[in-house]
Amino acid sequence: MKMTYFGHSAFRIDTSRSVILIDPFLSGNPHFQGDVAAASEGATHILLSHGHSDHVGDTVEIARRTGARVVGTYELVSWLKGKGVADIEPANTGGTVKFADFSVTLTQAFHSSADISENGTVTYLGMPNGIVIHFDDGNSVYHMGDTDIFGDMALIEELHQPKIGLVPIGDRLTMGGAVAALACRRYFNFKTIIPLHYGTMPILDADPGRFLEAMEDEASRVRLPEIGQPFDI
Repeated sequence: MKMTYFGHSAFRIDTSRSVILIDPFLSGNPHFQGDVAAASEGATHILLSHGHSDHVGDTVEIARRTGARVVGTYELVSWLKGKGVADIEPANTGGTVKFADFSVTLTQAFHSSADISENGTVTYLGMPNGIVIHFDDGNSVYHMGDTDIFGDMALIEELHQPKIGLVPIGDRLTMGGAVAALACRRYFNFKTIIPLHYGTMPILDADPGRFLEAMEDEASRVRLPEIGQPFDI
């Protein structure tokens, strides 16, 4: 399998049978300098952690163009269906959905989830989630979404034993680097940790320095992939 990081919280995972996008915020993402159509070519599934615009991103356009199935909490995917997404897969916290060569389980996350229109109208879009992906032939992935640390991360480790952790570190809107490092060190046995949700907005930490420092002797588990370049997982 190959993974590609597009900056912020956006990823692509290519398996032998599926092309999975997670939180495809590409247009307007200052870390992403590529072409949206090329980055999302062949997408079969789009997994969404919650309804904020910097995570839903280009979902509607990509789903219309590729026919990708959009997976997320019930309120969010129902709202997207009203915007023209034809193929939705509603789920909710704790639920698992099985596909051809992988499954998706939504976990809890401590955050919020809504669409805010240009005139300030707020549309509630269900609970925010983390996303655990189990592959038939590959390392399991836990995308934490936007979240603070919480004690039941220990249960996520017990239930799922994820090997690759995609971890928000930017502070202000999620946990910061030191707390994210505590979550990784205390609750998980990740093989690889990829920090995310930093450096894309002025109010977020600009770089992963605090996180790396707080990881101390376990910093070797942290990977900082080059934006837009696929790597093996």
